[in-house]
Amino acid sequence: MDANSKRSHDEQSNSSPSAEPESAVETARRQLRRAADRLDIDPNVVERLKHPTKVHEVTVPIERDDGTVEVFTGYRAQHDSVRGPYKGGIRYHPEVTRDECVGLGMWMTWKCAVMDLPFGGAKGGITVDPKSLSADEKERLTRRFAEEIRDIIGPTVDIPAPDMGTDPQTMAWLMDAYSMQQGETVPGVVTGKPPVIGGSEGRQEAPGRSVAIVTERVCDYYNRPLEDTTVAVQGYGSVGANAAHLLDEWGATIVAVSDVNGAMYDPEGIDTESVPSHDEEPEAVTKYAETVIGNDELLTLNVDVLIPAALGNVLTEANADVINADIVVEGANGPTTSTADAILADQGVRVIPDILANAGGVTVSYFEWLQDINRRKWSLERVNDELETEMHAAWQSVRDEYEKRNVTWREAAYIVALSRIAEAHDARGLWP
Repeated sequence: MDANSKRSHDEQSNSSPSAEPESAVETARRQLRRAADRLDIDPNVVERLKHPTKVHEVTVPIERDDGTVEVFTGYRAQHDSVRGPYKGGIRYHPEVTRDECVGLGMWMTWKCAVMDLPFGGAKGGITVDPKSLSADEKERLTRRFAEEIRDIIGPTVDIPAPDMGTDPQTMAWLMDAYSMQQGETVPGVVTGKPPVIGGSEGRQEAPGRSVAIVTERVCDYYNRPLEDTTVAVQGYGSVGANAAHLLDEWGATIVAVSDVNGAMYDPEGIDTESVPSHDEEPEAVTKYAETVIGNDELLTLNVDVLIPAALGNVLTEANADVINADIVVEGANGPTTSTADAILADQGVRVIPDILANAGGVTVSYFEWLQDINRRKWSLERVNDELETEMHAAWQSVRDEYEKRNVTWREAAYIVALSRIAEAHDARGLWP
């Protein structure tokens, strides 16, 4: 661990206990500051990037199936658009907050810049438990939310996508509601739609595929053949399951996978194709397990690679010192707090950040957007080939900074992103 990282670790360790767990926006700002300290860039640009351009808060009333009316709160945080339209998911979850949307929107800005995509960052959502909604209620909620944010989204303005608690059907409803008000079909207003209405082949699997691609790259970098690599995956939804399937197919030994109820564990290796993902059979992992362990125990398994692909803030000050993996590849957004990040670095654990590892989702969203505005469909083979090319290019950019500057992988990724964003701000200047 270099002196600057050690100093940051000491400073965070001496902070008050209230700093744990930190919000997404606190984590994002800490990471921004650390990357900025490594670069000779205008501090005024850094100051601008600490804050979102706009945060929209709306009320979303819907009629429940029993005839009662319930009012929910929705958000859309638009962080930065210097490189192109805002881009980011919409999540339905009980813990959605303004600050979470701001922090996740910041991460989307970095993620798009790391991948060198012509987008800025945004994030949104509704504070609701989607499991409490019937299909009809979820549709009414989505269509009303689309109407409330209609004036601030669009294919050249802000392009939502699915996230936690939403899916291709949600995006189909949102696109239809927007298009009906516009008087024309506008497929490019959202990405992650079903292919039959302009969605891209391979979009739903893309975040997990990029996690697998980056895992293979980092294992190769450290001279670890996948055939000799053990992997534990926390979260068996779209990201975790697809990453596990691919790594299993490529020869890695998947020893544990989990959902909210617990984890399946087999040190000899799990046949991931025999375990239905959350999308196929929700919360079913433990039903197929001979040995069940807790999610907390999964995080501390002695494996080569740990992939946290569920919620944010699962690697914290409380458990970072008992993480036994050599490499952490972040499948979820923000699974590692800043304090945990410093502890892991001190222990020699290599953490590959979310803004690189799970960027396959926004990259294939970019491909979908191109297909929509050009009205020209790509094959699944082309999508996967293009994604692999883009992931390898982004990996190489981050690797170059990692080797040149003696920094952590996260700092290297942020340096790549911040350099590109600062250059764009420099070129465009500040509107009076």
